[in-house]
Amino acid sequence: MASDPVMWLRNHFYKHVLGSVLPVSWFAPKVPANSTLSLPEGRLQLQLISHSWQYAHLSQFQLSSLVNYPPKDCELIYTLFYAQEDTAMCKLVEHFAAINVPNVTWDWQTLPREALFRRAIGRHRAAKSSVAHWLWFADCDLIFHKGCIDSLVSQIRDKQQPLVFPDHEGITDLLPAEHPMLNQSLDSSGTVDIDPKLFYRNEITKAKGAFQIVHGDVARAVGYCGTLQLYQQPSVQWRKTYEDTVFRRLIETEGQAVPVRNLYRIRHAEKGRYSKDSWLSDLRARLRKLFD
Repeated sequence: MASDPVMWLRNHFYKHVLGSVLPVSWFAPKVPANSTLSLPEGRLQLQLISHSWQYAHLSQFQLSSLVNYPPKDCELIYTLFYAQEDTAMCKLVEHFAAINVPNVTWDWQTLPREALFRRAIGRHRAAKSSVAHWLWFADCDLIFHKGCIDSLVSQIRDKQQPLVFPDHEGITDLLPAEHPMLNQSLDSSGTVDIDPKLFYRNEITKAKGAFQIVHGDVARAVGYCGTLQLYQQPSVQWRKTYEDTVFRRLIETEGQAVPVRNLYRIRHAEKGRYSKDSWLSDLRARLRKLFD
């Protein structure tokens, strides 16, 4: 059980009671009906929303993929939440902010570290303020390689669905912190890239945390667990993202799978959000390797 038993109980109440025993309407605004969801007139706008804390070595792959393989069939807004205390991330943001990328608008947003540690805070802010047709709530270890974004756009342009997710991804083995892939530096072009041959196919069966692609009308109407105070409270430590499951309960769907090309993810044993060299970080890394 979590160190805070009250929080543990509240998490599990929302996960298991909301929408099953008690109606969703008691907890959140009504989700727009599918038939009322707007379709884009002209070019589609897609907003990618990512968080990074002590993950500059992974974020550089995500940012590089947008520079190396920018979308052609949409206008992309890239929103990144990060903290000023993360100096490596600040340097990375400064570097990529100076690069103009066709069809990509950088949206850098700093949060106090305590707000960053509760991911739903940034996601809710982005959801309520977005003007995009679709929002992809992503993680910073995803890589949008050649044609990835455009392949998604072709699937969602005419969809009146509240939530979709990619049907598969390419993943690496669970890499230790010393692996060469996790210790790359930006090359002479100012980016990094991957060799897709090092990744293998992994089926995605539900719209879990990093794979939630939400219609903009739904995001603006419901937000991201904004009516549940538990998930909008800053934290002094990184909180497990129980709110992702709760969010899907609030919009009353587990999503629809769509084919997306060249989406990759680097799997890493050491989690940046936990204190480095601590017994807890070492235990977590060992357990991840054991169950991999």
